[in-house]
Amino acid sequence: MSQSISTKPPSGMRDFLAADVARRRHVVGVVQRVYESFGFVPLETPTIENLTTLLGKYGPEGDQLLYRILHRREKLQRALEGGAATELDLADEGLRYDLTVPLARVVANYRDLPHYYKRYQIQPVWRADRPAKGRFREFWQCDVDITGTKNVVADAEVCGAVATVLRELGFTDFKILVNHRELLRALVADAGIAAEQEGLALVVLDKLDKVGVDGVKKELAEKGVAVARTESLLAVLDRAREPEALRSLAERDGPAGVGARELLALLATGASGPAATHIVFDPTLARGLSYYTGPIFEIGVAGLAGSMGGGGRYDNLIGMFGKQQIPAVGFSLGLERVLLVMEERGMFPALGVGPEVLLCRMNDVPESEAIRAATVLRASGLRVEVFADLAQLGKQLQYANTLGVPFAAILGTKELALGAVTLKDLRSGEQVSLPLAEVGARVRRV
Repeated sequence: MSQSISTKPPSGMRDFLAADVARRRHVVGVVQRVYESFGFVPLETPTIENLTTLLGKYGPEGDQLLYRILHRREKLQRALEGGAATELDLADEGLRYDLTVPLARVVANYRDLPHYYKRYQIQPVWRADRPAKGRFREFWQCDVDITGTKNVVADAEVCGAVATVLRELGFTDFKILVNHRELLRALVADAGIAAEQEGLALVVLDKLDKVGVDGVKKELAEKGVAVARTESLLAVLDRAREPEALRSLAERDGPAGVGARELLALLATGASGPAATHIVFDPTLARGLSYYTGPIFEIGVAGLAGSMGGGGRYDNLIGMFGKQQIPAVGFSLGLERVLLVMEERGMFPALGVGPEVLLCRMNDVPESEAIRAATVLRASGLRVEVFADLAQLGKQLQYANTLGVPFAAILGTKELALGAVTLKDLRSGEQVSLPLAEVGARVRRV
């Protein structure tokens, strides 16, 4: 007895039917238009990257979530037969984990790019993560990045572009939380956490909004950080939230003072743009990726565990691919998270999906005439489906109602002789005979 084949997509992957695709296209259209209005130009990179490009850029947790690709069949077979290597040893390519590392590779590879390279990229990425609500193994990111400058204008511009996108989509209650990686490292040190435990402390702290204070304490304890040190860290971060705390931190010497002063400059510069009422300092913001070097950003929305996007400055990443260090900053919107919140809140406008007109033909009308009439109607800008089979008119109209098509254009021998159709409004029941050339205007008017 043959085993039945599951028709569900793999865990963490999805099929997108017509309404889903329409909503995604709506959001992507707004993102693209806004990003281009800020002067960003498009970029697309391959789905697959060399593992040497990907490994070591995201930290230990990121490396563990990379999808490795095994496709050199003969090499794999020989190695397995001889016992010389494992399958994992033979993986030398992987699916891209984000869009930032591929950008860094591109900038290092193409020396004729503009000195100030402003690019946007809207493509899927893959992570071998555990699926959860709003989290998938395949998902889309909408990135904006500026390379070639350390000036705060670049940081403010990527924040402004993302803020504009969210506002145009209808969001009003979002916050762009900002922190600085060097300032955060100094606060971790102030709490007495050892330098060798700093990295894991930042990774766990990045989960604070998801697992809460108790979850952070538990996970850090499991990783060997004393509970007293964790409590000290949380207390240090709470004090940093107090009014004027950032200005006090800016008076310190060393990286902590530099970080605080850069944040004050970002807050002041951002106040002149579209992020003005949304940008807020949050000393607990960590961002788990290890390539961040300066200001970091994340989007907070009321009622959403996790964020709708994030980013920051990564001044050392591009230099890992070449001899020249090139500063860079970027911000990424998570398309799936945006869609999830918009759907839950009913924020989508009415989106045209499917045909506006079903062309119905009587049994004595040749198929070629139905195709000809549909071609004329489509030329007027209508979305038209032709009922393919021979069937009674009632069955054709029933099919139109099943699809939710608002109009039926009925073509019989009489209409054929006049170069017309009988246009039936399936919502009101009203019908009228019209020349083919006038149907488009009538449908638009109604």
